[in-house]
Amino acid sequence: MSLRLRRDETTMNIMGIEFAPLRIPLARRLQTLAVLYYSSSFIFFGAGGILLCIFMLFTRLYYLPILYAAWFAYDHSVCNKGGRPWKWVRNWRIWKYFRDYFPIRLVKTAELDPNKNYILGYHPHGIMCAGAFCNFATEGTNFSEIFPQIKPHLLTLECQFLFPFHRELFLCSGACSVSKDSMEWLLTKEGKGNALVLVIGGAVEALDAHPGTVNLVLKRRKGFIRLALRHGVPLVPVFCFGENDLFDQVHNPDGSWLRKVQDKLTHRLGFSPPLFYGRGVFQYNVGYLPYRKPVTTVVGRPIDVEKNENPTDEEVNSLHSRYMEELQNLFNEHKDKYGKPGLNLQIS
Repeated sequence: MSLRLRRDETTMNIMGIEFAPLRIPLARRLQTLAVLYYSSSFIFFGAGGILLCIFMLFTRLYYLPILYAAWFAYDHSVCNKGGRPWKWVRNWRIWKYFRDYFPIRLVKTAELDPNKNYILGYHPHGIMCAGAFCNFATEGTNFSEIFPQIKPHLLTLECQFLFPFHRELFLCSGACSVSKDSMEWLLTKEGKGNALVLVIGGAVEALDAHPGTVNLVLKRRKGFIRLALRHGVPLVPVFCFGENDLFDQVHNPDGSWLRKVQDKLTHRLGFSPPLFYGRGVFQYNVGYLPYRKPVTTVVGRPIDVEKNENPTDEEVNSLHSRYMEELQNLFNEHKDKYGKPGLNLQIS
């Protein structure tokens, strides 16, 4: 066993495993606990909610899952009708600890007019979308103070709202389904000041989330462009520096047997299965917690879009090209300040 210093603290190295110091400030322990909750919910809580309901059916609490099933049957479509944002939940103290763990920072480059709706394109996906969740699904980085009167809605797969109990907390964050019906509802029936946050690259992009690289899946993603044209909604490119650095991922280049298997599973399941690892709760070698690395989310300038209910393919392609150009400019403008040296943006 050996002792050595890490982050100004004494750690124990036992048989090659680097354990966390015994004496850690309470704030840091709470930060780790907050991230443990998020990582666990991302991986386990969905299936865990289902298993819990099945288990309770065979206990004296059998009536609870039955009542919940009735509630779900009544409430299942709310994820396509603006969600159920609850300010109290968004302001929980746990999200501040979550922010400080990395830390996560939100940077504004231009004002957003509360008399308009917006579509924010978030890049890159990363493994767990930690930056997207903290900035737009909570008040961890004080979104409402930075962008007054703007209501963010983090959009994700509708299957995320099928899991018992887990869905309730997610809905309280303001999150909604990324379905066409959901986006149409937010842009037409929820008034003004709504910011629809789309992680454009989606599940496929997570398979390219390797530290020190940025490979975006964007060239063929044009649905959000057509939606913006049909409603005359400004587009806002958002780039998150550090999102891809929070985990290591097993080497899976295009054409490898692993990537072929992952691509097939992604196509069939609707979500990707990246083989990733980070650190543990009490040791730094391996686990499913992200590394403590800075994450900076830069919200770019809005791209004004003229309303066109029946845009042609040429008009869609033109706006899509402009969006990619503005995203590249946003990246170039801030990469030296917030990115790693030599970081390059690749779009496929």
